[in-house]
Amino acid sequence: MFKKARITVVIMLFTQLVGCANLGVQSWERDLLAKKEMTLDAEGIDLGLDDHIYFSKEATSGGRAFAGEGCGCN
Repeated sequence: MFKKARITVVIMLFTQLVGCANLGVQSWERDLLAKKEMTLDAEGIDLGLDDHIYFSKEATSGGRAFAGEGCGCN
């Protein structure tokens, strides 16, 4: 009984240690992440929609670039 529990604990610890071995970006993958398509603001239409949403919700005059107040219920 104790032998099975001990083996199970060892296997669980081993899998947890091995599972954390591949965290982060490898050096050969950085060129893919540096492309223009991978940026958060790559699409102009999405930026326009985000600005409209922020303007409607926050009642500001500059979208997400300016701070403002208001409930957006006008």
